[in-house]
Amino acid sequence: MQEAKASASLLKLLVDSDFQLTMEISPWILGGGIVLVLIVFCFRHFGGNWNLRDFEIDEAEFGIGEQKIKLKPNSVDRQIAYKIWVELSTRKIGLQIDLENDVVYEIYDSWYSFFSVTRELIKDVPVSKFQRKETERIIRLSIDVLNLGLRPHLTKWHARYRRWHDTQASQQGNLDLEPQDIQRKYPHITDLEADIMSVNNRLIGYREKMYKIVSGQN
Repeated sequence: MQEAKASASLLKLLVDSDFQLTMEISPWILGGGIVLVLIVFCFRHFGGNWNLRDFEIDEAEFGIGEQKIKLKPNSVDRQIAYKIWVELSTRKIGLQIDLENDVVYEIYDSWYSFFSVTRELIKDVPVSKFQRKETERIIRLSIDVLNLGLRPHLTKWHARYRRWHDTQASQQGNLDLEPQDIQRKYPHITDLEADIMSVNNRLIGYREKMYKIVSGQN
């Protein structure tokens, strides 16, 4: 039998006396091929995102439940988290509220605006991406933060305070007062402010979680 060597150890082409060609492939080549296939599979499956750390989010931190959610965020999840983080970081919602200087009705305007923007961000996620379990969880978490973390306060206080404030602001004796001075006259201002600060602290925690997902921290 005659032997033609393409490589002394990795690949052999063998030709017998009947001119039949056979090939012997080294286990190193087979192993390398398997590794290459796995790399291509991971790249396609995870969208090129190789930093697949686990993120643990405690729902109790946001007052929306008692479970802990584990996420392995990919590029889509990070994009969602980034957009929400920007909204939280540029509005009076994920920043520390100063009730000595901040105006309550302006805080409420910011919260309502955040509602609308977040809904639009979530709606823009393709349904094909929503089918991924981690992406679904981060979207559901965002919805729960809106409906269970923010909405209860607005339902209880917003309409009542707004009506009282509009009446007070139009009274002759209050025309020259600063908005902060008017809001201090609200009969339930202590309870309202305590609830506002509770929601504010939860939303700050939510913003920090979104930042960790964006930045790849765990």
